[in-house]
Amino acid sequence: MSDLDIRPARREDLPAIVAMLADDPLGAQRESPDDLTPYLTAFDRLSEDPNQLLVVAERAGRVVGTLQLTLVPGLSRKGMTRSIVEAVRIHADERGSGLGTRFMEWAIEESRDRGCGLVQLTSDASRVDAHRFYERMGFERSHLGFKMNL
Repeated sequence: MSDLDIRPARREDLPAIVAMLADDPLGAQRESPDDLTPYLTAFDRLSEDPNQLLVVAERAGRVVGTLQLTLVPGLSRKGMTRSIVEAVRIHADERGSGLGTRFMEWAIEESRDRGCGLVQLTSDASRVDAHRFYERMGFERSHLGFKMNL
């Protein structure tokens, strides 16, 4: 994977990022690749926040993956900072290539380098393949998650 570059996302990456977010049954219901306006606003907010890292994986000049890493300082666990991995997507052409593993290894190492003592993520209950992948990466099912749409 020496031809892979993991770097901060740029505004011009948004069409590729949003296309990957929309490229599955769940994303197809909640993303709008034809209207980038809300994504541009969100990108600007993320870019201004030092605890947010929106990154892409690029190969041969093409964006082939994305994830968001959020650093969360806290009081619990003796003041531990944790990271949350969110919105992990791999381009359909790259699935099964090892890119997901390489990308998650990057997220874990980046979290460690930034002083985090814990990496956590959530995954929709319907994403059974993703759950197996995360367990192979060493993540444990430890909590039951709850969400409320506002």
